[in-house]
Amino acid sequence: MKEHATRLALIQLLADGSFHSGEKLGQALGISRAAIAKQIKVIQGWGLDIFRVQGKGYCLAAPIELLNKESILTKSDCAHLELIPVIDSTNQYLLDRVGQLPSGSVCLAEYQEAGRGRRGRQWLSPFGSNLYLSIYWRLDAGMAAAMGLSLVVGVAIAETLQQLGAPDVRVKWPNDIYYKDQKLAGILVEMTGQAGDAAHLVIGMGLNVSMPIKEQAEITQAWTNLAQACDNLPSRNQLAAQLIAHLTQTLIDYEQQGLTGFVERWNKIDNFLNRPVKLLIGERTIEGIARGIDVQGALLLETDEGVTPYIGGEISLRGC
Repeated sequence: MKEHATRLALIQLLADGSFHSGEKLGQALGISRAAIAKQIKVIQGWGLDIFRVQGKGYCLAAPIELLNKESILTKSDCAHLELIPVIDSTNQYLLDRVGQLPSGSVCLAEYQEAGRGRRGRQWLSPFGSNLYLSIYWRLDAGMAAAMGLSLVVGVAIAETLQQLGAPDVRVKWPNDIYYKDQKLAGILVEMTGQAGDAAHLVIGMGLNVSMPIKEQAEITQAWTNLAQACDNLPSRNQLAAQLIAHLTQTLIDYEQQGLTGFVERWNKIDNFLNRPVKLLIGERTIEGIARGIDVQGALLLETDEGVTPYIGGEISLRGC
């Protein structure tokens, strides 16, 4: 869209975090100062923290690093990469193109207008603050072979972040990434296909890199940023490239090994291992000690009756 092109060009000019006068911004983009003010309001609605000082102009609260397709491709072997700065949902983009793109195709965005998490929840996606990434994977073994896939993806993401300088990042069953008992990233796996045929999987990830503080009021659970988990925050382009590379290799490994090869890797970085938790399944609440996962990807919960595997539900620390 032409209007998006103007807005994205405006963000590019402001990305350095310096002051830019409305007049010079207008000259650079070929529009009036009034039109600049109008566009600033729109991109503020995308979650960018921009302020104006009389006589100095407009300035971002902090510089931002925009995603760069060429930079990412030089650091990762990706079957097909789409970088769409403003999108409804990266997952939906790939779901709409299942069968048209090669397995391993990736979609990245700077801002999602309709980002979504599990159970139909909204995923807040402010512009340029975080990482919104989806990958399409064709699983020839079929839909039944996809059981436990979100656990495998969680392992891949957590291991990548650890390698990039966040050693205390952990996984939460079945599909979240945690740091110090706070949510750092979420995973959404969506699947299409027919029985007896290949499974078409779209695996989405939303990673909080430097989520603006002003977004806190809209989030109903404890959350954190990668900036808090790292001594030296890696660039978003480096993050994207290494996540793509490690996710791709992990999915290849999963096709060859199944979940069996990942149980030990999961248990090493399980945020809730050997801790008292409560498991919520519909209206039912079960309390026990988390004992990791089994080869089916089930949560192993120890109660007075012994250790029982559970496939569905959500867990939290007891008392939370």
